[in-house]
Amino acid sequence: MQVIVRDNNVEQAVRALKKKMQREGLFREMKARKAYEKPSERRVRERAQAIARQRKAARKRLQREGLLASPKRRPSAR
Repeated sequence: MQVIVRDNNVEQAVRALKKKMQREGLFREMKARKAYEKPSERRVRERAQAIARQRKAARKRLQREGLLASPKRRPSAR
């Protein structure tokens, strides 16, 4: 993973790096690897994640087809 530092602005580069790491799921993986997870717990977690993915995909499909209302957008604070 690479981030370019422009005009010696390290803080901006660090923010960009954190955003990239978040998007790639690196923080979630580091947290998961911090402690041992029993194989039975892993199976339960993976099964729950698969169900959540399926529900999300079904919800998005229904929204695209117009059978389910889209979520309301929050007004920006600008």
